[in-house]
Amino acid sequence: MPECILITGAAGYIGSQLMHRLSGEHAVVGIDIKLPVGSPANMLQCDIRDPMLAAIMREHQVSHVVHLASVLEASGDEQRDYDIDINGTRNVVESCLASGAHHLTVTSSGAAYGYHPDNPCWIDENDPLRGNDEFAYSRHKRLVEEYLQEIRQQQPQLHQLILRPGTVLGRHTRNQITHLFEKKRLLAIRGSSSPFVFIWDEDLIAIVERGIVESREGIYNLAGDGALTIDQVAASLQKPLLRLPAGLLHTALSLGHRLGLSRYRPEQINFLRYRPVLSNRRLKEEFGYQPQLSSAAVLELFIDHARARGQL
Repeated sequence: MPECILITGAAGYIGSQLMHRLSGEHAVVGIDIKLPVGSPANMLQCDIRDPMLAAIMREHQVSHVVHLASVLEASGDEQRDYDIDINGTRNVVESCLASGAHHLTVTSSGAAYGYHPDNPCWIDENDPLRGNDEFAYSRHKRLVEEYLQEIRQQQPQLHQLILRPGTVLGRHTRNQITHLFEKKRLLAIRGSSSPFVFIWDEDLIAIVERGIVESREGIYNLAGDGALTIDQVAASLQKPLLRLPAGLLHTALSLGHRLGLSRYRPEQINFLRYRPVLSNRRLKEEFGYQPQLSSAAVLELFIDHARARGQL
């Protein structure tokens, strides 16, 4: 059993839920670069790049670390985002090694596989990581995992559990994907089904908790059963689907980005066009966890709650 659990990104969407879930049964300390007003005493303001992180781990006798902190949306400062994602992770790992923490859970992403036309229909954990260089989030997740692979070989005493979620949805989710869902119409690329896999936020938290309590190791995709095409997503949202040729959208994004009208670059159309579809076979058969909600069910749950609060 863990002596003390440290959570990075503890003020974030998943981090705050995980803090609440674990605090009732375990000694937990959370860190985040910014703390909300009224944060509990076990929440500390700390950048994951801070060299004092190892001292914090020693002080609290941390045995297990859950590393959630990362840049979810590009800030416009590529060097800053790289520094947080890559060098921040390095500091977390080095702090674990320096303080004697022996178990590290890292939330990577299905984006680490990349958005490619030759992706398998269902991606397995043994498929190569090819996170796209033109999409910083995808590239950073790939680079972080390559670094963690080196650490597994060099420092095997630090046991690693790597989780690769699909799109996370829950009752109160707001992220890049839900921003797309909030538009008057959904955008699709002609000739592409743009499939989605979703994982319920409560399933994700339950998986992390089991991984900590049982000190599990390994690499697992996180997704509910099944996948949904963009047409099925649009039908569930009851919104029209605007299907454009890839060339036309590429031209429109090129002009929009150049004029400062869009934050998206033309090469990022692959984010919609070639979405990785994660197999959850190993999660069920090897990790031993059956997601409570399928991809379709968690989408419906999100839609019901989002409509009730006027988000959709």
